Amino acid sequence: MVRTALRVILDAEPDLEVVGEAANGAEAVSVVRELRPDVVLMDVRMPGIDGIQATRRIVADGHGEAAEADAIGEGEAEAAEAAGESGGRGGPRVVVVTTFENDAYVYEALRVGASGFLLKRAAPEELVSAVRLVARSDSLLYPAAVRGLAAEHARRRPRSAPPWAARLTDREAEVLRRMAKGLTNAEIAGLIGVGPATVKTHVAAVLAKTGTRDRTQAVIAAYESGFITPG
Repeated sequence: MVRTALRVILDAEPDLEVVGEAANGAEAVSVVRELRPDVVLMDVRMPGIDGIQATRRIVADGHGEAAEADAIGEGEAEAAEAAGESGGRGGPRVVVVTTFENDAYVYEALRVGASGFLLKRAAPEELVSAVRLVARSDSLLYPAAVRGLAAEHARRRPRSAPPWAARLTDREAEVLRRMAKGLTNAEIAGLIGVGPATVKTHVAAVLAKTGTRDRTQAVIAAYESGFITPG
């Protein structure tokens, strides 16, 4: 019933197309491997292979594809610029669908590679907007909620200076902090006085140096390592 409703909403948009469906986590992994969609909506709680395990496998498949591209690069900066903002990390973007935004399952799904989450009670226009935003990778999905989850869980973990922090330039560090606030490339560009294309290059460098897949993963890494302090 939920899948049918999602399909109706998304297929009504001229720029979106539902290419497949799955009834459980194992089937989802198989369907994604076959169809290679841009965005996957994943129920976080499912019997057998749950949404977290399925997300981990889908993201791992994407990393495997990206590794081949990374291997032919000629240096970190060149590879990041050539790969675009994703930093060369391919594969579908996963959005976990959940009932409660502070669910521990949601944070774990984000940690293993999900690009964002969506509440089951979200309005149709929120669903459509979320899919488009995640596909563009231009900003965090529900940045305040992601920051809240990251900050809450970061307080429970031992933290030490991450080795990648020393490799960030001052500008890249500034961009990462503004990414954590949920700002888009255009908004960051306006604040630091550069063009959006330059910000995109900085974001790609941040992802490459932090070893993260997208903006969400970079923000979580920043909080968990202590690079960004909650509060």
